[in-house]
Amino acid sequence: MMLLATLALPVTAQAQGTVRGAQDGAAVGDRAAGPVGAVVGGAVGAAVGTVGGILGVEDRPRFREYVVHERLPSYRYSDDLHVGVVLPESGVTYYDVPADYHVTGYRYTYVNDRIVLVDPRTRRVIQIIE
Repeated sequence: MMLLATLALPVTAQAQGTVRGAQDGAAVGDRAAGPVGAVVGGAVGAAVGTVGGILGVEDRPRFREYVVHERLPSYRYSDDLHVGVVLPESGVTYYDVPADYHVTGYRYTYVNDRIVLVDPRTRRVIQIIE
């Protein structure tokens, strides 16, 4: 099933990022929870390993400028901030992504002076806007 999903991706670079993400996620999941963890980790890794992320490369500079002009307070996160981290339940403020960026189902926040897209259901960081 994972192979079919990978083959269906239209862009070679995107497929390479997905495969690498799936491989890395499966390895981490296997170490943490055995074969079942490998399956789950592979699926999550494929999602977060996709080149380009949720917010496209072309929109990132404009989105970063938008957030900077909003002058949002930055949440201080004491651990390593990276894609896949689950942010705490309290203390973090999430904001809607404006419709003109065509990002649905995710919100953004400002953590350690970095803009991050987050799945609001899980509080998992899905993209860091550099």
